[in-house]
Amino acid sequence: MMKISKIEYYLPQQVLTNEDLEKLFPEWSSERIQEKVGISQRHISSDSETVLDMAVQSSEKIFENYDRNKVDFILFCTQSPEYFLPTTACILQDRLGLRKNVGAIDFNLGCSGFVYGLAFAKGLIAAGIAKSILLVTSETYSKHIHPDDKGNRSIFGDASASAIIEKAEGNDYQFCLGTDGSGAENLIVKQGAFKKDFELNPEHEFSPENIYMNGPEIFNFTIENIPGLVKETLEVNGMTMDDIDHFVFHQANSFMLNYLRKKTKIPAEKFYIDMEKTGNTVSATIPIALKNMMDKGMLKAGDKVLMAGFGVGYSWGATIMEI
Repeated sequence: MMKISKIEYYLPQQVLTNEDLEKLFPEWSSERIQEKVGISQRHISSDSETVLDMAVQSSEKIFENYDRNKVDFILFCTQSPEYFLPTTACILQDRLGLRKNVGAIDFNLGCSGFVYGLAFAKGLIAAGIAKSILLVTSETYSKHIHPDDKGNRSIFGDASASAIIEKAEGNDYQFCLGTDGSGAENLIVKQGAFKKDFELNPEHEFSPENIYMNGPEIFNFTIENIPGLVKETLEVNGMTMDDIDHFVFHQANSFMLNYLRKKTKIPAEKFYIDMEKTGNTVSATIPIALKNMMDKGMLKAGDKVLMAGFGVGYSWGATIMEI
């Protein structure tokens, strides 16, 4: 078994409130945005602030109370990397002053990224490759969004979360992971890498350099797949809904989460929603939620948490962790 020993996160200083969006888009009201997505503000990285800068900030918080020399592997999840090459995780090793005999790798995933990172960490620990893993999820989706894209600007925020994953005694909980690449076109940035022969939908896309999201299709994918993911995760771990103390899903938007909760028949008191002040921070939403729960005293030793991430890819994953 493994455990999450520590979690810290960093939010950029710049804040975009619903009132700010109302000034930019007078046809929208701040109350309507709050009601629709459950978000009142989101943090936005500055023009010069990158996922690496934010990762340093969240990781240094970890090392205020954890010996950085224990870390022997870095897993860095982002879809806004510093460069095509070199690997951002390698630069992070140097920026943090970590020893050189550590492994370091980036992986490109969005909303399922934290769960996948835990799965990778489990494999590294089980294989005896690593004992202390720094798992970083850092994202600046705001840099992908067109200034006139009021829908995505109301949803996404920037953030970085860092966690220490270590070996622990106890139950060995299993992962359920899934992929459906046929949905790739529904959440995509078409230009920026090496694919050139793409088509644009002039009714929906601002430019190929900006993020495009087909909201209805993303919602349909989530509703069709995530209830089954929760059921499968419980089954492979030999557990029922009653055995789980808390359910922490990717914080996409409050409407989607409440719909999912009702469809999966999860009791409201067990289902945690926490995005009002941060927005959808992609791969960082689950660790941010867990950290806030810890700070509020909502998690106690022995609690079992079912975590589920889902979105761009399409990609999804879930597992259970014991506090």
